[in-house]
Amino acid sequence: MAVRKDKATKIRGRGQNPFANDVTSGEPLVDLAAARARFDGAKNEAGRYDAEKITPEPLRIAGRVLFMRQMGGVTFVRLRDRTGELQLYCDESVLGEAYARLHEEIDLGDFVEASGTAMATQKGELSVKAGSFRLLTKAYRPLPTKTSFKDVESRYRMRYVDLVANPQVASVFRARTKIVSALRGFFDERDFIEVETPTMHTIIGGAAAKPFKTHHNALDMELFMRIAPELYLKRLVVGGFERVYEIARCYRNEGLSTRHNPEFTMLEYYQAYATYETLMDQTEVMLRHVDARLAAALPKEHAEWSATRTWSFERFVRVPMQKAIDDALARAGLPAEVVTRVHEDDAPIKVWAKAAKEKKREIDWANFRQGMKKCESEGERVFIAYEYLAEPYLTADYRTEDGSKSLPVFIIDYPFEVSPLSRKKDADGTLVDRFELFVDGRELCNAFSELNDPEDQDARFRAQVEKKARGAEETMDYDADYVRALEHGMPPTAGFGMGVDRLTMLLTGSASIRDVILFPLLRPEASGA
Repeated sequence: MAVRKDKATKIRGRGQNPFANDVTSGEPLVDLAAARARFDGAKNEAGRYDAEKITPEPLRIAGRVLFMRQMGGVTFVRLRDRTGELQLYCDESVLGEAYARLHEEIDLGDFVEASGTAMATQKGELSVKAGSFRLLTKAYRPLPTKTSFKDVESRYRMRYVDLVANPQVASVFRARTKIVSALRGFFDERDFIEVETPTMHTIIGGAAAKPFKTHHNALDMELFMRIAPELYLKRLVVGGFERVYEIARCYRNEGLSTRHNPEFTMLEYYQAYATYETLMDQTEVMLRHVDARLAAALPKEHAEWSATRTWSFERFVRVPMQKAIDDALARAGLPAEVVTRVHEDDAPIKVWAKAAKEKKREIDWANFRQGMKKCESEGERVFIAYEYLAEPYLTADYRTEDGSKSLPVFIIDYPFEVSPLSRKKDADGTLVDRFELFVDGRELCNAFSELNDPEDQDARFRAQVEKKARGAEETMDYDADYVRALEHGMPPTAGFGMGVDRLTMLLTGSASIRDVILFPLLRPEASGA
């Protein structure tokens, strides 16, 4: 750094600014990818450029210096901008004194601009033969090499370096932008209205999760960072916005994992005169639409991601929760009494575990048992049984016809006790019209036919308050204003929620949610770091 700062001082001494800001003067800058595109017709079948087919067209370009290589009186400089990379051909006989400054003052990581003409080297590489060049920004810190910047925490903490050192990382975040754009396009084309709802709430609502707390000084109010936008969006349905969506930043004060970050992005939408079955059909169309748009926007990267996929969108499976449990027991060779007896002190867990292990079913018996002991209703027991017996094995149990890839699975018909905002099924009041979609073993979406009976909603809110009074942390508060909204009448409606981060993970083959969030939450660096 000291050497680089000395170079900046010398440049200032010559009357030039090592942090220039006059790039708008002169001929317009040409993006590096656009410069390449101008000469696509000069490429042969091997992808090399024919020098005889390239006219010496004037170009003014700028970018970050990635690589410098000297061969006699010529130096090759590799530049990168947001669109791509291009080579700068610097000839000592053309640049004169400026050629010496290229080696004395320019370092890897610096930003430079150059004016010159298009050409092709003997090896068929498209280049700009520099007639002039100058430093735009001096980088005091050197860039890491391609192999040196691999520490995961350093990459997350210094994403600005990660994006330069690891181009595939930048591709993931470009993909995320395309995914969000495709989602917006999908709903805009179907006459949905995009809105923004409050991120600070006076009560906890919209999902069963532990919130972050904050305080408003002027009003002297305790507030909660939203865990979901659901109840506000449904108020808008009451108000006549019959198709509404939000791409919402949400916050949950829970543990960290490869699938959980304290702040995350969620798509929620609500559609009047629809049911959860309507949304299941629409979800299949939506996911295929987004994947197709991603393939069109980033064909090379998408092909690489697709080649490693262990799942397929070719067919979706719909499985009632109870059937998933029954099928899981049958595949594992376990008796039905596992569900009814696992919480008992004399339950033969060791016998069951041995039987299941022989069939490759590694069930977490200890936590399964503890979870069952905490249940207060039959519906809660069904849900816990599903979580431990069926959900971990969805990828193994539902496959394509040739068995090579897993299929997306809609789990439907949830117990009403674990679905406080969902509408009960007309045919069976113990269940609700709800689905969750699992792809490659990861929960991706949650949706249901909305509860629009204000008296039923009142009772469910009260049940949540009672659970909280007994010590449960992940519960909702009683929302009197929302009940009042329902009393004004909400049409039959279905609602949907999906993690945008998880969708990006899925489509780009990313292993951790931190790989698709530009600046994930980390502990502060140690003092002096």
